Amino acid sequence: MDVDSFYQSKLTTPDQAVASIPAGSKLSMGMAMAEPPALLKALADRAEAGGIQDLKVYYFESNRIAGDTILRYELNDRISPYCMFISGVERALIKRGMQDGGRKLINYVPNNFHQTPRLLIDEIGIDTFICTVSLMDRHGYFSFGTGNDYSTKVARAAKRLIVEVNENMPRVNGAGAELHVSEVDAIVANNVPLLELPVRAPTREDEVIGRTIAGLVPNGACLQMGVGALPNLVCAELKGRNDLGIHTEALNPGLVDLIRAGVVTNRRKAIDRGKTVFTFAMGQKAMYDFLNDNPAVESAPVDYVNDPHIIAQNDNVISINATIQIDLTGACNSEHMLGHQYSASGGQLDFVRGAFASKGGKSIIAARSTAAKGKVSRIVARLDGPVTTPRIDSHHIVTEFGAVNLKGLSSTERALRLIELAHPEFHDGLREAAKQQHLI
Repeated sequence: MDVDSFYQSKLTTPDQAVASIPAGSKLSMGMAMAEPPALLKALADRAEAGGIQDLKVYYFESNRIAGDTILRYELNDRISPYCMFISGVERALIKRGMQDGGRKLINYVPNNFHQTPRLLIDEIGIDTFICTVSLMDRHGYFSFGTGNDYSTKVARAAKRLIVEVNENMPRVNGAGAELHVSEVDAIVANNVPLLELPVRAPTREDEVIGRTIAGLVPNGACLQMGVGALPNLVCAELKGRNDLGIHTEALNPGLVDLIRAGVVTNRRKAIDRGKTVFTFAMGQKAMYDFLNDNPAVESAPVDYVNDPHIIAQNDNVISINATIQIDLTGACNSEHMLGHQYSASGGQLDFVRGAFASKGGKSIIAARSTAAKGKVSRIVARLDGPVTTPRIDSHHIVTEFGAVNLKGLSSTERALRLIELAHPEFHDGLREAAKQQHLI
């Protein structure tokens, strides 16, 4: 059978595709921009009609598509979310559950991002995988597009694989990034625009932090950073650098701008030389168009991209991440706020350790000095939640009041330098707390 006939034999409607998913299944889905809208709506409709019960959904980064369909409050008794990264959708559900007598609506699964393929395949045992893929090429291959992450490995390990083909999903090269039609159980076609990452205006503090971080980045550095206003600001400050490389968990528009400007060449990378490597991408249409069939950019599974031993093989890795709280010893809470899970560890610790193990590498963790309109200090005596990055791993810490390299500093030196990074209104209280803890 030729590939076009193969394709047609598997093409079906969203309702028919999800009808094959039995009650009690453990389902996983593509993350972020790779969530399949038509399949998720059909699955939600089936659950609403009472057609499926006890469905457990394991996933990393959700967006409003899942929030408007399978993650609706009304379906929580039939579809149980098991989330590995908390976003706005989950935060809204957590708040709703607290208002509803403390009802637990979200099950958080702690993880390091590079371990998620193994967790989903070996420990959890996913039986169904759904995601969005690109158009099929003449050889019968789809591309996972913006989402290689855990998707490429879990999709192939699942007993049931259903894909939603979307002409707007870019075709991205890379390890495991292509999927042959023969590997798929069912196909749904749905050509809709990919979701785009909202653009948030930076604050004055962000601008100062961005300039400080950029000052820590040498020529020839290999970059990792997240998405949002701060990473884009840092990228804008790096336009004067030469021969930068990219090996990053998330590919963002700021990094793409550096590639377009010729600042990123990837020539100095020891592995994947000449290639920009990422595991998932979030941005706007212009970025997705840039990725399409671009031989200079490759995606790879997260257990490769985020493996600290792989990260360390490139020299001068600069890892840039954000946090919620930093205590006086340098430990960081990057995931817990107001008594509940707010985000997740993600790949922060993966890159913190990988960057420091890199020759000349630096891990940079940044935060504005205050939250709640200046009422709360992010430099604290003790963390309010779990430790995401242990004090022994913290390297460079940056706020709008400066930067400190914690490596090699004593507990006393750390406390004094971190207090300097706090807003002046909190200095006295932090010094008193440091004395009570015998840090100074």
